[in-house]
Amino acid sequence: MSTEKLRNIGPKSAAWLRQVGLRTQQDLVAAGAVAAFLKVKRAGFKPSLNLLYSLEGALTGCHWQELPEARRTQLLGELETAAAQLPAQRGLPAAGPVATTHFDRDGDRSDTPYADYADDASGGLGYDSERDHDRDADGHAGERDAD
Repeated sequence: MSTEKLRNIGPKSAAWLRQVGLRTQQDLVAAGAVAAFLKVKRAGFKPSLNLLYSLEGALTGCHWQELPEARRTQLLGELETAAAQLPAQRGLPAAGPVATTHFDRDGDRSDTPYADYADDASGGLGYDSERDHDRDADGHAGERDAD
């Protein structure tokens, strides 16, 4: 049986499990709830503890909200112990900072969306009309006539 058809496992959780190599119920049983949760977390996803409880519920055949408080506490202890034994993660985080580069129609590169605006002497932003002298009324760069 695929993880998608397990109790408590929705499409997003099933996709995360597939992406870390846990595709069947047997894979999940072999790994256990805590190890499966750590695999998902170490892959760069951001699961909540509800996933841990859902995995345990899928293994025991109960709804994740019906897990006894004592078992939840035990799972958290196992998670802390297992996480402490793992080596530090290497590399960059899965979601790093995003940089946006804008290009004018004439191919000029600008790292800011408001490149036509420049700092004025008062410290505010002022429009740089000198840069825009050859644009039409819509702000598009025109080609100069070669005389």
